[in-house]
Amino acid sequence: MIELGIVSVVLMATRFAAFGRKLAAATLILLALAAFSPLGNLLLYPLESRFPPWDPSRGAPDGIIVLGGSVDTDLSAAHRTPVVAHAADRLFAPAELARRYPNTRVIFTGGTANLVSTDAREADYSAPILENLGIAKQRLILERDSRNTYENAIFTKQLVAPKPGERWLLVTSAFHMPRSMGIFREAGFDVEAYPVDWRMGGRDDLLSFTNVGTDGLGRTEVAVREWIGLVAYRLMGRTGELLPGPAKD
Repeated sequence: MIELGIVSVVLMATRFAAFGRKLAAATLILLALAAFSPLGNLLLYPLESRFPPWDPSRGAPDGIIVLGGSVDTDLSAAHRTPVVAHAADRLFAPAELARRYPNTRVIFTGGTANLVSTDAREADYSAPILENLGIAKQRLILERDSRNTYENAIFTKQLVAPKPGERWLLVTSAFHMPRSMGIFREAGFDVEAYPVDWRMGGRDDLLSFTNVGTDGLGRTEVAVREWIGLVAYRLMGRTGELLPGPAKD
């Protein structure tokens, strides 16, 4: 939207000034909708509500897979200490699960998402946090080479070699769960969804407006990015469905 605004300003200085003014007005309206209207919630809800909370009644899982995305590797490297930028629930939830199920293996998967590879790996900075939260070092398996969710699934499967009948939980943000589950399924790794890090309360928030523009823009950006990811991964054949859901019995 910022780029559209810049284009509209440039057009106003040319013979297409009339179109530039219309484009500027449309961009301003779109920006206001993204910032203050329920647009972000409407886009997020189908993602966050796709998988229900995990049901513990089936008993203890064999393993817990934690997807990266919480720690900022660049800031962590610069300050030489883990810096949690967002989605801290991805770290809190496995710590609680590890206490509840003391015999369950825990694997953290996350390298670097930078286009130019660096030595800063998210797994290296996340491990001390998980250990400080109570997960013993000998229980923790680190996958530090993946750059995206597809590689999370491929490399984790190679690392843990899941056996038939084993039950593995997948911990990630609720909005990211549909794409993650679709990718793991396509990779041949059957996992159970354990969604965390919700960005909205639920159906009651569908038509909620906000007076804090950055909140609305943040939700809209997260949702649009995830929908683009779902479409792209489906076109690349990395998921079997556009919007993966719970497995059918």
